[in-house]
Amino acid sequence: MIATKLVLTVKHLTYKGRLLQLKLPTLKYRRSRSRLKLIEVVKILTGKYDTNVTFSFEKHQDCRTRGHNLKLVNYRCHYDLRKYFFCTRILNTWNSLPESVISASTTDSFKNKLDMFWSNQDLLYNYKAELTGIGNRSFINNLD
Repeated sequence: MIATKLVLTVKHLTYKGRLLQLKLPTLKYRRSRSRLKLIEVVKILTGKYDTNVTFSFEKHQDCRTRGHNLKLVNYRCHYDLRKYFFCTRILNTWNSLPESVISASTTDSFKNKLDMFWSNQDLLYNYKAELTGIGNRSFINNLD
């Protein structure tokens, strides 16, 4: 919050106003984007990492699934320890992404498409917004 006040032209605005004017995402948005590590999933699925070193995701075999063709199987967790593992934490978000984002040919194009898809999220400029659930289209609940 304090670093954006150093810009004299937007010093008088609210924090949300300064972020909008400077086109900077909130710290909460940047943390949630990096916490999900969807870019790592793309690298694993496209074979950028050695398969002997990384774990493999199980792709959904049912052809009647909604969504994209790289949908991953989500197993239920019976213990809290497993719930916070990387492969379990990102599955709902990955499966909720649209085909247009998933079908990116390179890692950089995936990042750009993901940012474009998330650009209309309220969490981008509103630090009070929360990521409440990952459902059909990873919606945001505004707590104002």
